[in-house]
Amino acid sequence: MEKVKAIIVLLSCISLLSIRVNGIGANWGTQTSHPLPPDTVVQLLKENGFSKVKLFDAEDGTMHALKKSGLEVMVGIPNEMLQTLATNAESAKNWVAKNVSAYVSNGVSIRYVAVGNEPFLETYNGSFLQTTFPALQNIQHALINAGLGNQVKVTCPLNADVYQSTSGKPSDGDFRTDIHDLMLAIVKFLSDNSAAFTVNIYPFISLYSDANFPVEYAFFDGNASPIVDGSNTYTNMFDANLDTLIWSLRRNGYGNLPIIVGEVGWPTDGDMNANTQYAQRFNEGFMTHILTGRGTPMRPGPIDAYLFSLIDEDEKSIQPGNFERHWGIFTYDGLPKYQLSLGIGNSSRGLIRARGVQYLDKKWCVLKPSVSLSDSKTFDTISYACANADCTSLGYKTSCGNLDTGGNISYAFNSFFQKNDQDDVACDFSGLATTTNMDPSTGTCRFGIMIEVDLAISSKLPQFGLLISSFLLYLFLTAL
Repeated sequence: MEKVKAIIVLLSCISLLSIRVNGIGANWGTQTSHPLPPDTVVQLLKENGFSKVKLFDAEDGTMHALKKSGLEVMVGIPNEMLQTLATNAESAKNWVAKNVSAYVSNGVSIRYVAVGNEPFLETYNGSFLQTTFPALQNIQHALINAGLGNQVKVTCPLNADVYQSTSGKPSDGDFRTDIHDLMLAIVKFLSDNSAAFTVNIYPFISLYSDANFPVEYAFFDGNASPIVDGSNTYTNMFDANLDTLIWSLRRNGYGNLPIIVGEVGWPTDGDMNANTQYAQRFNEGFMTHILTGRGTPMRPGPIDAYLFSLIDEDEKSIQPGNFERHWGIFTYDGLPKYQLSLGIGNSSRGLIRARGVQYLDKKWCVLKPSVSLSDSKTFDTISYACANADCTSLGYKTSCGNLDTGGNISYAFNSFFQKNDQDDVACDFSGLATTTNMDPSTGTCRFGIMIEVDLAISSKLPQFGLLISSFLLYLFLTAL
């Protein structure tokens, strides 16, 4: 009996060691008006124990900061580039030379090229069906020609909607009928080139889109009513979803294809189910789950995964929902939203904030106390502010959902003011607004102060001059 216990302990240690070697990754998105300096973000990643990072493009400042960082990199190709790369092999060759070869030779540890991002989403209405696979092939051939075929692998991050189960049980999983042949061609290509299948799994989206989705099934506490599938039992959606993919691969002859979980996480704002409590619960549960090394019923062992995401992005499209700008485990300025143990290195103590962040002056833009809320100009100005800034924290059961009408207006004004670098003109709103040195934050609702951005790393700042000009024109027209 003692020998059996010793073996169990040894296997557990091996599993934990494997997790530590593979490590946990993070998605680093940059759709933000005021990005943290890339060097600051790289330091943030390393100090919090991340071993790898997934990017959505190959921006030079980001890649330069990753040189000799020790972080493994998955560099991304946006969907908008698929057409060019699919139809022009020379373009693919040039892209690899510029965005892979050049950085690898300068100390960036690129391990994957992610060709596209969820290109087969049903909401895209087939826009990338004809270009994704050819682009994948051309990038792979370009990597081989560059002598990087063994070192850098292609992949294509896909949403979990590319497969399905008619019964809801993982063992009935198969690829979507409308893309079945295309998926098999891609899977075969990945297998032939010793590459991995990358999938993004989001229990939150299931909860968001289905009012009847059992809340407990989204988490890892084991409190959900189980789904029994033959000899396997599932009490969380993540395992069931991943095993549905594994069954889909297995059914089509590729049951051993490596899998990367490219995105998994939980947002903290913008919806009644997007809050710090649920996000902490989900991410803590996920980390505990994968740190055991148990894997899923259909694929025991370590799970290769990237948390989504590292930092909030205030310029992401909110077409899917207001929560899209709040996936980060850190705020826009690198503050931890909640404590999360990644189980490795310094992060076992909890998340560490970004260092050396510089802020603008400690002042906010708010509605003048003397203004009547019945003033017809008030609601026009709040609409303009929200359309050109970020008001996704306002709404039912959001972090700022308890503000009164005046508070909502002040929040919108301040968001616009901060996004425009506290320009005096950006806190006028036809004379309805004023600046204050008293922080109007209350409870869970944070009225932020924008960070300073180095002009050398921000290509977006010229937009603000145009935005101010537009705002001046708006003020002129509303005064008529």
